[in-house]
Amino acid sequence: MSTIIAAVLQVTPVAAYLLITALVFAEDALFVGFVLPGETAAILGGVLASQHHLELWLITLLVVLAAILGDTVGYEVGRRFGPRLLNLRLLRKRRKKLDHARDFLARRGGAAVFLGRFTAFFRAVMPALAGLSHMPYRRFLLFNAAGGMIWGSAAVLIGYFAGNAYLGIAKSIGHTVTFALLGLVLVALVIWRLRKKHNARKEHVSGANIAKPYKVAFEQESSP
Repeated sequence: MSTIIAAVLQVTPVAAYLLITALVFAEDALFVGFVLPGETAAILGGVLASQHHLELWLITLLVVLAAILGDTVGYEVGRRFGPRLLNLRLLRKRRKKLDHARDFLARRGGAAVFLGRFTAFFRAVMPALAGLSHMPYRRFLLFNAAGGMIWGSAAVLIGYFAGNAYLGIAKSIGHTVTFALLGLVLVALVIWRLRKKHNARKEHVSGANIAKPYKVAFEQESSP
């Protein structure tokens, strides 16, 4: 983390403002979120603000505006290009998730636009799907603005407080030790996640094996 921050700190504040704003905007407007979530850029903006490289109030304002405007462009793309948008290769590879997003939007309407802001995939596709479904723009804008303000402010503040906490620990025990501890925590989280998936898969297979003999017995008793 310290290496990334040090590298970005070499960029002028104006360039940092522009880059972070562009990434947040493009996430929803151009589906860049599939490659680099705008949330990462927003959090990084908060970290840079904690280093006094950027102004906290300004980067927060820019992230919120970029999120709202990016969603608006995404809405227009969906409204204008319609079903053709769903045939993009980028979206065809994610058909199952896309169908889930469309179902969520159909069931929850404006609430899906608001809640979708807090999930990476939904954040990237929900504006276009709202335009595709011909949701009234005023209704879309209301939920889009509410989600953008809360998400943008929260993401920047997370980065800001995380940056301050990291610096405080690093000053006490050193950057190398702090980075090593963060690495260990990350590895532990990955292992925990993999074990959780493995146990869930194992329980599913076990349940299927237990149910199979009962199913066979039932079929035999039912047969003439």
